[in-house]
Amino acid sequence: MLKADLKARVFGRSLAGLLFLAVLTVAVATEGRGQSQAPSPSQPAAGQQPPADQQAPDAGGPSGDNGPIALPKKPDNPDAPPPPAPARPEFKNPEGVPNMSLRVEVPEVTVDVGVLIERTHRFYPGLKPSNFRVYEDGVEQKVEGFKRTEAPITVLLLCEYAARGYMFRVDMLNSAWAFTQQLRPQDYVAMMTFDLNTHIVSDFTQDKKQILEGINILGNGVYMPAAFRETAIFDALSESLDRLSRVEGQKYIVLIASGVDTMSKLDLDQILKKVKASHDITIFSISTGGMLLAMTEGTGGMGGGMRDMTYLQAENQMKTFSDMTGGMHFEPRFSGELPDDVKDINQNIRAKYELVYHPLNAKQDGTWRKIHVELVDDEGQPLRLQDEKHKPLKYDIIARDGYRAKQEVE
Repeated sequence: MLKADLKARVFGRSLAGLLFLAVLTVAVATEGRGQSQAPSPSQPAAGQQPPADQQAPDAGGPSGDNGPIALPKKPDNPDAPPPPAPARPEFKNPEGVPNMSLRVEVPEVTVDVGVLIERTHRFYPGLKPSNFRVYEDGVEQKVEGFKRTEAPITVLLLCEYAARGYMFRVDMLNSAWAFTQQLRPQDYVAMMTFDLNTHIVSDFTQDKKQILEGINILGNGVYMPAAFRETAIFDALSESLDRLSRVEGQKYIVLIASGVDTMSKLDLDQILKKVKASHDITIFSISTGGMLLAMTEGTGGMGGGMRDMTYLQAENQMKTFSDMTGGMHFEPRFSGELPDDVKDINQNIRAKYELVYHPLNAKQDGTWRKIHVELVDDEGQPLRLQDEKHKPLKYDIIARDGYRAKQEVE
């Protein structure tokens, strides 16, 4: 009985304690809710405006600890490209006037000058720009470019191969062979023969063996009758000028022939005009049949006299072709002269002075302009050259005697 009563008392005390804790928890929660709903001294109650010193500005940073922040307005599409620059105003031609362009070309003339000692036909080096005076139609020009050149060459061997006589053909083959031996690996050379018509033996090549093979083929029939006795040197030279006009740079023609023309469509005046009008082409000529003409000169009566006049005229034509283009003319009588002759040609082709000037007469009217070159010393007097023994040296100035100005329509 006592034991049961003791348990009942302990249980009653425990239940009373739990009830007390529950009542205390409810009281604390009710007090906290009331405090959170009451306005604080620093926060206005609902429906009231905050003091003026605590109102947020329309824009800018916060005015207090909890004030609003005004941010700049962002674009609707931040990835959009910036607006284009304003269009450039366009110029419109008046009605009926087409578009036009203006281009101004300043003429430029290049003159290749060879200075050769008269006795040895050797090139004279060491001259300065001040040693040269260039005249165009008698008016002195200002030389603006000057250099000494020695470069590979582009040359056409134009050779007469007709039934005029085997000695003429032998002289031609010997001259062509001697010249080909002087060529260098970088040179371009072609060979063409002519009688009544032209015949291409070899197109331009850097392999001089092809030229030598062509000469050998012609040599196999040198003592056989050729196809034609008639020769058309004017037409052949005209065709050569046309072919070389399509090749850039300075070109040369080595004309090896008797110089006699019998069947050309062009006459002498026409071919001379064409030679004058040629650009960047220099003609070197070698007359054939020198020994035969020397042996038969002045013999044979009236017929012999006419023949002599024909060949004298032919040599004069060959020399004129060379002089007009700044080349040289040779009249060898013996084959032993050929090595020196072709050596002079090669040396003159490769070693020269190049003068450049802008003509004072800038008109592009297609007229012929005559060129004259002189050598002067530092005092403006004619230049005098001396050898190592102080003996005067005579010299030749090799330069083309003129050029034809371009037409405005070209």
